[in-house]
Amino acid sequence: MDYKEIFELHLLALKEVERYKKKRLLFDEIMKEKGKHFLGIIGPRGVGKTVLLRQLAKELKNSLYISLDTLLDGSFDLFEFVKNGFENYKIKIFLLDEIHYLKNFSRDLKKIYDFLDEVKVIFTSSIALWMMKSEVDLSRRVKIIPLGPFSFREFLWFKQNINIKDFTIKDLVENKWDRELLKYEFHFENYLKGGLYPFSLEEPHSLDLFKNILNRVITGDIPTVNRDMKVSEVEKIKNVVDFVGKSHSEDINYTTISKNLGITKYKANQYVTILNKSFILNIIKPYGTNVIREPKILMHLPYRLLYRDYKDCLGPLREDFFCEVMKLLRADFYYLKSKRGEKTPDFLLRECKNIVFEIGGKGKGKSQFKGYDSKNIKKVILTHPYHPGKIPLFLIGMMGKFNLS
Repeated sequence: MDYKEIFELHLLALKEVERYKKKRLLFDEIMKEKGKHFLGIIGPRGVGKTVLLRQLAKELKNSLYISLDTLLDGSFDLFEFVKNGFENYKIKIFLLDEIHYLKNFSRDLKKIYDFLDEVKVIFTSSIALWMMKSEVDLSRRVKIIPLGPFSFREFLWFKQNINIKDFTIKDLVENKWDRELLKYEFHFENYLKGGLYPFSLEEPHSLDLFKNILNRVITGDIPTVNRDMKVSEVEKIKNVVDFVGKSHSEDINYTTISKNLGITKYKANQYVTILNKSFILNIIKPYGTNVIREPKILMHLPYRLLYRDYKDCLGPLREDFFCEVMKLLRADFYYLKSKRGEKTPDFLLRECKNIVFEIGGKGKGKSQFKGYDSKNIKKVILTHPYHPGKIPLFLIGMMGKFNLS
C-alpha cells in the first residue's frame, strides 16, 4: 500500500469522525502531554480508541492516522514507513491504530524513538501487550495511558447531555453528596447493561456486539499476541470465560477454575492473566501478606450478561462495577477474604487512609463490619437500588479524586 492510498484513508477517517462532536475526558489529557516520549492508549475493544485517535488526528498538525490492520502484507516495516513519511511528506505525528497487529512493533518503536528525533508516535491497542511482550525495553520511551469505558458521569453526559461535576471520595464517605443526584439512578441499569461503551449510544441491542467483541478477542487478539499458543488453548481460554460468566459462586479463583475445567492451577493462572490483560476478566488481589490466599476473579462489565439475566446476576454485577471504577481511578484496593461463618465487608481501599466497602442491596448493614471497628477505618455501605440511610452505588461512578484532606 503506497502513501497516496494511505492519505486517502486518512482523509476518509477525518471526515467520518466529524459526526462525533463530544470528546472523552482523556482527549484533553493527551493534548496537554509534553516531551519526547511516545503515547500508548490502551483499552478494551469498542471503548472508543479509534474515535479518539481520529479526533487527535483532526486536531494535530502534520499528523497522519493509520489503521494498521489494513497494512498487513507480510513485508510491512513500520520504521521505514515512518522514516519515509517524515522525510518525504513532513509528517511529524503518526497515529497508529491497533499496533498489536504488527509482529515487531516494539522493535520498530524503539528504532523510531532512537533515530527519528522529530517524530512523535501515538498508538492504540486493545491488549496491554508489553506486559506480556518484554523483548525490548520501552519503559522510558512510551507512556501508557489507559482508556476505559465511560464512567457513569461520562455516560450521563454522552447519553443524556447531563453535565455533573465530579466529587471526591471525601464527599462520599462523609455523606456530603447532593440528594438531587438520586433522580439519575434510573439511568444506572442501562449503564450496567452495556451503556458504559460508546457504541451503545447508537446501538439498542449492544449485548450482541459485546458477544462479537468477546469472540474476536479470544479467537483473534489473544492468538495474535501469543503467537506460540496452540489452537486447543484458545478453546480452553473460552471455557474459562464461560465458567466465570455462568458461575453462581462468589469465590472464583485459580483453584475453582482448575477443578471445574480439569486444567492445572498454573494454566488457570496463565489463562486468567491473559484475559485480564485483554479486559475480559478482572483480577482482584486479597488484602494481607498470606501468599496462600488467591485473587478473586471478577468480570469486566457487561460480559457477565452474556451468560445470565440481569436480575439473576445483579450481585456480582455490582462488584464488577465497583472494581471497574476502582481500576479506572487507579486505586490501591483489595478484596477482603472472610473466614467460614464470619461476615466481612467486600473491599478495602488503601488510598488516603483505610476505607472498607460493603456492596449489595437494602439488606446490607453494620453487621458486615465486624472485625473492622477501628476508628482509623472508614466504613461505607453502597447499595443498588438505593436504600435510605445508605449510599447509592452509582455515586462512585461520579468520583474523580481520592483526596480525603
